[in-house]
Amino acid sequence: MDLNGYVESIKDKRICVIGAGISNRPLIRLLLTSGCNVTVCDKRNAEQLNSDDLALIALGAKYKLGEDYLSGLDFDIIFRTPGLMPFDKNLQEARRRGALITSEMEVFFSLCPCRTIAITGSDGKTTTSTLISELLKAEGFTVHLGGNIGKPLLCEVPFMKKNDFAVLELSSFQLHSMCCRPDTAVITNITPNHLDKHKDYEDYITAKKSIFLEQGKDCRLVLNLDDDICRPFVKEADADIFWFSLTEKVKKGYWFDGTRIIRQDADLETPVLEKDDITIPGLHNIANFMTAMCAVDGLVTEETIRKVAREFKGVEHRIETVRVRNGVTFINDSIASSPTRTVAGLKALKVKPVVILGGYDKKLDFSPLGDGICQYAKAAFVTGATAEKIYGAILSSPYYDDNRPEVFLDKDFDSCFHKACEYAVSGDILILSPACASFDRFRNFEERGNHFKKLVMELE
Repeated sequence: MDLNGYVESIKDKRICVIGAGISNRPLIRLLLTSGCNVTVCDKRNAEQLNSDDLALIALGAKYKLGEDYLSGLDFDIIFRTPGLMPFDKNLQEARRRGALITSEMEVFFSLCPCRTIAITGSDGKTTTSTLISELLKAEGFTVHLGGNIGKPLLCEVPFMKKNDFAVLELSSFQLHSMCCRPDTAVITNITPNHLDKHKDYEDYITAKKSIFLEQGKDCRLVLNLDDDICRPFVKEADADIFWFSLTEKVKKGYWFDGTRIIRQDADLETPVLEKDDITIPGLHNIANFMTAMCAVDGLVTEETIRKVAREFKGVEHRIETVRVRNGVTFINDSIASSPTRTVAGLKALKVKPVVILGGYDKKLDFSPLGDGICQYAKAAFVTGATAEKIYGAILSSPYYDDNRPEVFLDKDFDSCFHKACEYAVSGDILILSPACASFDRFRNFEERGNHFKKLVMELE
């Protein structure tokens, strides 16, 4: 079935779309312009609606707003927003009444006419997804980058060709209870994350596994040999397994010998990429390159891999140099929304930085973050909803000694930034690497990173 056929098949249904955010707006517009009966359920009130909402209302959308926007979901089809988990009691009640619960991404998978590469994990998803896309494009393929990065792709289905690639970054929210069968599935790593949304850590892991459980023997699964959670997945997978590792030789895939990335196929070892060829810094980015190389193995030449490695400057908001002022280098790492990614980023820097931390509370254990800050930071400025938890984790770390690193607490983001600026001296790196999501103050990590960059550029 193509996209037009799908829309025609649901025109007589009562359709609900939960959330009118970026990921759902094109879907809502498509349904409305096709003559569907659409109700948008959104937590905002009428005063908070914007021009995009008014345009959808003009097309015929009905809005149910306010705190009780999820009550009494009496519809035939419900498209959930990624942030609303399928086990929500209102969704469960709607399902018992016969509603089909789905999502923009799940429908995309059922209709996509081209090859799919899907990437998930706790860290490195965005860089790895972007690298896969850049490698394929450099080899001459047409690539559609979307999911949790880029733009929603459902409405792009009519323009996709069989030999194109859809590269999809998928969060645990998107994957939870979703049926999908990507041609290539990639899991970068798994560490505790989003425990404010998931029932528990096991529920989070189960959501990640959804990316490969429907795959067959004609599919590929890329796994991290260094990750204790990922390794056992091989027992549940039917797909062809490619491994990557920073620490040991793999049977099939790519591994790092300390200076080079080696391609391994049984007993055949082929050096492919020198460490110094990779422009973006840090061992975690070597891992990201190996992950991407596993995904495109057999599609992209070694020459193309080396070219992209030399030219790829990284992703915006990921260890992004903003400015050098009075000898202080300002770096935006707003995309680092987990403790493990923040620590990996700090380790990649040439000097111990002054780091700004904190944000929305995902109910994580900050003890490992406290240890990492003590080992790899000169000073820490903590802010936001998690400020006190992170402050306590640093001071209680066994690596904290004699007031080192110095730690300062200020729950106001702008005030915290300016205090960090006053502290930093010539030769220092001042980095925003929050280790938390942004939702305590900002809509997303992009808005947080852009605000940080604005503050930096406003310094005289």
